[in-house]
Amino acid sequence: MQQPVMSASGNSSFHPDSFFLVGIPGLENSQFWIGFPFCAMYIVAVVGNIIVIHIIRIDHTLHEPVYLFLAMLAFTDLVLSSSTQPKMLAIFWFHSHEIEYHACLIQVFFIHAFSSVESGVLMAMALDRYVAICFPLRHSSILTPSVVGKLGAAVMIRGLLWVSPFCFMISRMPFCANQIIPQSYCEHMAVLKLLCADSRVNRAYGLFVAFSVVGFDIIVISISYVMILRTVLGLPPGEARLKTFGTCASHIGVILAFYIPAMFTFLTHRFGRNVPRVVHIMLANLYLLVPPMLNPIIYGIKTKQIRDRFFQGCCGKCP
Repeated sequence: MQQPVMSASGNSSFHPDSFFLVGIPGLENSQFWIGFPFCAMYIVAVVGNIIVIHIIRIDHTLHEPVYLFLAMLAFTDLVLSSSTQPKMLAIFWFHSHEIEYHACLIQVFFIHAFSSVESGVLMAMALDRYVAICFPLRHSSILTPSVVGKLGAAVMIRGLLWVSPFCFMISRMPFCANQIIPQSYCEHMAVLKLLCADSRVNRAYGLFVAFSVVGFDIIVISISYVMILRTVLGLPPGEARLKTFGTCASHIGVILAFYIPAMFTFLTHRFGRNVPRVVHIMLANLYLLVPPMLNPIIYGIKTKQIRDRFFQGCCGKCP
């Protein structure tokens, strides 16, 4: 196995040339085989999300808020999964453990910025469901294309602006001689542990970003679904109520698939000293891969318009 590149100085260096990504600590001998299911999931994520984006782009009947938000989610999933999986597979299959310093910081930026964007898109989709179910006659007048565009831009700008200081603050601080990252990718907290300086400000800012972004989005999503539940329970029992529940169930499943592993990873980095490292790292890897893989499958199956358009493109006619 390739040995980590150590700092030339005795104790610390202001700017290391590279870091050494271990992969999955404790499973180094099994990583070659672990790479195959990871690769399969990544291919499904890439192909599925590209298909969703393509169908929504070419079919003008799908240029409605729910589908535009879905296209934003698919694009975000593409970026999020592609920011880690190619390098991760290179580690598993080719022992390419070394990652250049600036490439590591870029990976930190893309992982956290687009995790924030994904959270914001899920919040926007919850708002869309709230307006569609609670104010069906005013849905098109409230969520106009202009409003959808502004929501998408706000979510993107928030992610980029909130996360940019991570990389700036790290780049201004010295690193210790230890340049080994016991993970499969560069993550903010993992890189902070390599600093030879007081990182309390960085950690505090990380907590602020997590709670101001994820906390705010979860509150908005929860309020939206409480209002949706009140409206749905007010409907007479029958097909309309079941259809509405079915529409929301897929979105709730996507929300849980994203937030549960994300919160587990975030809390384990800070407080989970008793959590086995292999469990932590495996869930951290899957958190950036499973939601991007599941989202196009869930929405492709549950959304009739996308499903029909897909079969029409493959078979020349709808089933």
